[in-house]
Formats: sequence, structure tokens, C-alpha cells
Amino acid sequence: MTLLRLSPAALARCRFALSPLAETLSTLVALHRTSPAPWQASWHAEHRPAYLAWIETHETAMGLMSLVSATKWLPDTVTPPPMGGMHTRLDDELAEVAAHTDEAVRATVADALAASRPPQYTAWLARPGLAPRIAGVFREGWTRFVAPDWPRRRAVLERDIMHRAGILAAYGWRRAVEGMTRHSVWVGDNAIRFSEQDYPDRHITDEGLTFVPHTSDNGSWTCERPPHFALVYPARGPAAAVPAGADDPLAGLLGPGRARVLRELARPATSTQLAAVLELSLGTVSAHLAVLRESGVIVGERVGRGVVYRLTEWGERVVGVLAGGHLAADDGSPAASNASS
Repeated sequence: MTLLRLSPAALARCRFALSPLAETLSTLVALHRTSPAPWQASWHAEHRPAYLAWIETHETAMGLMSLVSATKWLPDTVTPPPMGGMHTRLDDELAEVAAHTDEAVRATVADALAASRPPQYTAWLARPGLAPRIAGVFREGWTRFVAPDWPRRRAVLERDIMHRAGILAAYGWRRAVEGMTRHSVWVGDNAIRFSEQDYPDRHITDEGLTFVPHTSDNGSWTCERPPHFALVYPARGPAAAVPAGADDPLAGLLGPGRARVLRELARPATSTQLAAVLELSLGTVSAHLAVLRESGVIVGERVGRGVVYRLTEWGERVVGVLAGGHLAADDGSPAASNASS
């Protein structure tokens, strides 16, 4: 078992952050693997041919992605903790990746190779300039496969953080970390179980721990630059709601667009987040929300500068009775680490 042991002052400094780099890494790993999660199947089928065509002509991308998709120990080079909070920039993260020496890259890759499934292609490690080339892989991966969809992805990530922040405010960190990863539970007075594997415990100092969601279904990992530590985990319910079809009673009652909005509110969201996730105009979403609110199936509550919408008890009953098993995914997902769980 691997524990993240927090100092007495660390809890007060724990926070959430976004990481475009972590999102890019998890996306590329999802495309590299042959068996996607069911909710990712259509996206995977659409983008994997372009991904394979890209890495087949890019030696560093092929070697790097083959390794990080098959190891239980991610190289430190690719896992810097995000330092910009909710405004972390990819440029800043890639600058840190590119700053590693060739010797440092080879040393941490050796650890990853030792924890991976053989055989691994290693010829790419012989050339100089490893860290800038690795940064280039992630920049191109971001441009090709993440940036076009970033507004929707960011909305999913922000909703996860909003959800966990609500649990934190109501129940504390013990409840907030439960289900964050496949193995995460609070242990004793000051520790989080990260993995069932026997890696050395991590000692989180007074700088605290940063929690970073990603939208894929391929695991959790730690980012370690003492005294800075982060835990990257799969966002809650990353799958969009099942599209309403002709045989969908909820769509028959409300119309397909309004049914999609109602289903998505199984997880509270702002109108902007709904528009991004559902790929609808803000005006269309606002019109649906107005009708649903007048019907009593949702309620809006002001949080900071925005309004967060959620199902009422009546709304939950309507969705449960008419939608059956069509609710959006709402559980944790399998994990992979710098220590990987």
C-alpha cells in the first residue's frame, strides 16, 4: 500500500488545479491503447487512425507513448506539478519539461522501463536533446487532439472540481477524496491511500497537495517536485449523457435537447459549462434551463459570480422513472503512477 502522508499544516494548503499537460498525457495514452472505455469508443475510433499515423513517423512520440502507456511508473520528466492553479498554462508546463538534461531524462526513463511491460523501443533515447523533443511531442499532441476540444474538456474538469469542492465544504477532506481514484480513501488522521502497490509513502509538506482532474479513463498518478506534490485523477463522470433517441421516454416528454440538459444536471453545472459539454449555444441552453426551472425539475443557486443548476428532488424522480439507465456516468475510474495506482 502507498500512502500520501500530510503534515499537520498541509490540509489547509490543499487545493485544486487544472493541467493542460496532464490532460494531454491522459488523452495520448487513451489513443495509444487499443481498448477504450465504452463511453470513449466513438471518439477513440474517430481519432486513433490520425494518432497512429502521427506517431509512426515520429520516433520520439512512438518511443515515449509506448512507454508511458505500459508502465506503472511515469517518468518525472512528463509529470511536473501544475503551479498555476486553475489558470495553469501549457507553455509554462512544457518549459519545465524541456528544462531537463539528457542525463536526468534517461535516469527517470530507466525507472519507468523497469516498471513497464517488455519489450520497449529505446532507440529514441540515444539522440541528444531529449527533454525539448518530449516537450515537442506534448505540444503537437495538444494541438492535434486536445486543443480543438478544450472548451468542452475544461467544462468537465471545472464541474468535477465544483462537485468535490461542494463535498469538501459540507463534509471535509475525508469524504472529498473517497472515490477520487480507484483506491483513494482517508487513512488514520493524516494520510490518503493512493495505491495498493507497495511504493514508498510520500510525505506531503506544509505546501499541501494539489488535486488535478483529467477527462480520460486511464488512471491516476502523482506529480512530484518536493516540496510540491500533485495527485492527478479521473474526473467524475467524464462521459456525456447518452444522446436521446426516438425510443427515449424522457426525450419524448421534453424533446431531445431539453432531455440532454436535464440528464447532464445529474451533476450540477453552470449554463456555460452545459453549453460546452453538450456543444450547444449558450442561448439554447439558457432557454432549456428556463423551461426546466419553471417546471420545477431544476433549481438555480448563485455561487460566486455564476449560477449553478441542479436537479430538484422532483427532477431526480422524473429522470429516474423515465430515463432508466441513461443517467450520465457518476463513478470513479481505473487508475495508472509517477507512482501509478
